[in-house]
Amino acid sequence: MSISSTDFQNEFVVDNAALDTLFLEARTANTFSAEEVTDEQLRAIYELTKMGPTSMNIQPMRITWVRSGEARERLVKHMAEGNQAKTAAAPVAAVLSFDTEWHEGFPTFFPHAADRKAMFDGNEELRTVMGNNNAHMQAAYFIMAVRSVGLAAGPMGAFDAAGIDAEFHSGTSQRTFMVVNIGKPGENAWFDRLPRYDFDAVTTTV
Repeated sequence: MSISSTDFQNEFVVDNAALDTLFLEARTANTFSAEEVTDEQLRAIYELTKMGPTSMNIQPMRITWVRSGEARERLVKHMAEGNQAKTAAAPVAAVLSFDTEWHEGFPTFFPHAADRKAMFDGNEELRTVMGNNNAHMQAAYFIMAVRSVGLAAGPMGAFDAAGIDAEFHSGTSQRTFMVVNIGKPGENAWFDRLPRYDFDAVTTTV
């Protein structure tokens, strides 16, 4: 897929290779090769992800990297049947969760107004809504960061979240909301790209 110079090419400040890597040629991978994903790549993914904006800089998303065979088995059993094989095959699966106690970090992430923590003490409902919303924004940054290091991402939402939390987040305030397989794409990794809405179908100018 490409955007021609007669469309909007002149509006972009990144080059065509970056557009292809991040958006135009990037696809959700459904199979993965056995090529290793390095610790350095995972750190690079996080270093990019953390720079995306969140409300009051709260950064509620947490990442559990699932690498080992034993941990993989514990994860796969909680995935929907259609997601089990790809999760078992991916070199790394990232369990994305949000911390419902994110407000405890105000002195770290909002040091100029750390006293705002008091606004959220005792209000778990508000913390959960804000944590969930902002973590989903961070998940989008995360997927783009995975693509930025030359890997494919396979985000999934069909799983037993409570089961995953019991396996990996017991005794914590983390709640799973997404699992993302990460690696180099394998054979027949892509389904046909499905249609996207046109600009006029989904935007309104007032």
